[in-house]
Amino acid sequence: MLHIGLTGGLATGKSLVGKELEALGCYVIHLDDLGHKVLQPDGEAYAAVVAEFGPEILNPDNTINRRALGERVFADPGRLKKLNELTHPPIRERAKTLREAYAAEHPDGIVVSEAAILIETGSHKECDRLVLAHCRSEQQIERAMERDGLTSEEVMNRISRQMPLEDKKKYANYVIDTSGTKESTKQQTRAVFEVLQKLTH
Repeated sequence: MLHIGLTGGLATGKSLVGKELEALGCYVIHLDDLGHKVLQPDGEAYAAVVAEFGPEILNPDNTINRRALGERVFADPGRLKKLNELTHPPIRERAKTLREAYAAEHPDGIVVSEAAILIETGSHKECDRLVLAHCRSEQQIERAMERDGLTSEEVMNRISRQMPLEDKKKYANYVIDTSGTKESTKQQTRAVFEVLQKLTH
């Protein structure tokens, strides 16, 4: 089995690349989705995160308000580090379980782990190859504001907590430029997939 990392930054087109890889037959694990699950009331990190950041981050139904939590951590590197320490171990454990289950049934398959901070957390070291979704910084800011309803200041705060895209290029085996049309991104993704497929044989 081939384990591929798919990364980028906030709103750089990772999801579009991931969807195309999924359509081509890869098994895509969205680490952000696992992050949501470990923060659910029955999730592994819920109690520790509420204890650390206080009941003010809770909605009336006792679920964690991700925006309220985000406001606390994205303006403070120390708090963000603490949140990552609480959430990343159970996320990694869930991802490993999913990969192993898939590998048992598809020994020649391709698993893709998708996350914005794959390199920052060191998770890229567990991957056989790394794919980077890349676009111009002004596009990144526009897309994030439009998609997530954030202010430019909130977007810049979040981007500043991630490794610059130019630095991420040094780690990537393949760079997909998502600055153009969706079709252009899909074509580049298909080309990378064809190369990856050859590595599984």
